[in-house]
Amino acid sequence: MTQSVESLFESAIERYKAGEEPKALIPVFKDICDRTPKSSASWTCLAWLYLLENQPNNALKAAKTAVKLNPQDPQARVNLASAMLESGQSGVRQHIEIVQQIMTLDAEIRQEIIDNIQDGLTRKPDWQSLIRIQKWLLGN
Repeated sequence: MTQSVESLFESAIERYKAGEEPKALIPVFKDICDRTPKSSASWTCLAWLYLLENQPNNALKAAKTAVKLNPQDPQARVNLASAMLESGQSGVRQHIEIVQQIMTLDAEIRQEIIDNIQDGLTRKPDWQSLIRIQKWLLGN
């Protein structure tokens, strides 16, 4: 019996939270994205994993898809901004400004972004693009 996409997604998120290596989870999220190509959350997660694994070009493609599917998702835009910085793309500022606007309007989302940045820097302490984004978004 095959796992439903929803349970596969939840299981993969739990595996990530439990500390499983991003490299092991990339194929899982690629499969989820193949099976549900309109799932912004899945593309956002895949982009994050690619960024953690120093694959900015793959992250850029996944993050662009996530933002296209859900332009209001601030984490998708953080991932896109990071991938753009790491792959030398221009146009980062507009994504940062949108995230700042959303964070100003929603304290819960603001905290989620802060938590995600902390998680990223815990897993990858020298993540320069995320450090820059953190400074732009939080001023620290």
